[in-house]
Amino acid sequence: MSDVFERIRASAARVAAHQARQVRIDAAALAALSTRIASATPLATPIDPAHRPFGDPEQTLAFVLSLDAINFGSGWFPLLRKRDGRSGYFSIATALRAHFEAHGAWDAAALVRVTPAECSRILGQQGAGPEIDELMALFARALNDLGHFLGERFGGRFTGPVRAAAGRGAALVEQLAEMPFYRDVARYAGREVPFYKRAQITVSDLATAFGGEGLGRFEDRARLTIFADNLVPHVLRLEGVLVYDADLLSRIDAGRELAAGSPEEVEIRALALHAVELCVERLRAAGVDTSAERLDHWLWNRGQRPEFKAHPRHRTRTVYY
Repeated sequence: MSDVFERIRASAARVAAHQARQVRIDAAALAALSTRIASATPLATPIDPAHRPFGDPEQTLAFVLSLDAINFGSGWFPLLRKRDGRSGYFSIATALRAHFEAHGAWDAAALVRVTPAECSRILGQQGAGPEIDELMALFARALNDLGHFLGERFGGRFTGPVRAAAGRGAALVEQLAEMPFYRDVARYAGREVPFYKRAQITVSDLATAFGGEGLGRFEDRARLTIFADNLVPHVLRLEGVLVYDADLLSRIDAGRELAAGSPEEVEIRALALHAVELCVERLRAAGVDTSAERLDHWLWNRGQRPEFKAHPRHRTRTVYY
């Protein structure tokens, strides 16, 4: 039987090969980007708050699981009150880490009781407007879901799902996907297209925070796909790898929201994922030791640069990214 990583790759390849109508992959641009990546020096980027361990391993675990429970909202981020010029994600992650440093980790019972008002206060979003209030309500629900998940399945222990996964990232992804906001599966042309962006990034964040040991040891880490969102496809588009049809591009440039699960939104995510898989194949064939996870980090960090932020990316209000 195929595991979740194989299913993600196969469905994205199917969309790219047979069905996509509004997005395509430019093979020449993909080859050029692969060559550039092979010789690129590491990018200087801010340290992700998710990757900085606390002194207590259980607090580190609680922080990563709590942060990744609310690691979404890019469709709202243009309206988010940001900290010191940080991006939307870094604003949220930095604020949550400051709360953990000052007050310690939530336990499962406290997660169940988190309110939208509490999220607004902790994350510095009080009075940010009704649309951000909507996002804070979704954050609260996501944290409540995590509390129920831990309490009902694992006796309230954050270590529960990680121990149950027994060193297999695929197993942790499947467990997290039992929570509605992690069930990142679209329907396209009558078939399911899974992405599981946030469940996969949880595996990656735990592995990085724990240095690949203990609670961060996943024997199948190298089989993670990219964490399909709206920034990595944006970078691939500006690099010429993803080519959007004229109508789709004009809608994005005009700031018009793409509906979650719409054909064009699924095509953007699926073809970005498949393009990175093709890039990984090219690099490995050239003797470069890489993975989709590493390329995702490279592309996402590249997207923080001003020349990429100067152009609109697609925006979708979704709990999946």
